[in-house]
Amino acid sequence: MQINLTGHHVEITPSLRDYVMTKFDKLERFFDKINNVHVILNVEKLQQVAEATLHINAGEIHAKADSENMYAAIDALTDKLVRQLNKHKDKLNSH
Repeated sequence: MQINLTGHHVEITPSLRDYVMTKFDKLERFFDKINNVHVILNVEKLQQVAEATLHINAGEIHAKADSENMYAAIDALTDKLVRQLNKHKDKLNSH
């Protein structure tokens, strides 16, 4: 799985990059057919926004989360993606 990380108005520090990589590596445990991921970290006034698009075999999954803390936003984002991946996997298995 290839992860593209982009920052808007925020510097992508090595620790932030490592945190994103660690969190997104865990997603592969839920769904192993993730081709690549585009993560955008953004700062909008007081909000830290993390959004991601997962390119998977049967389409795309997109989620967005915000918080006052970038690490919390990344946590919320991966939680949303896990829920969406599970829903997607259930849909595939029911056919």
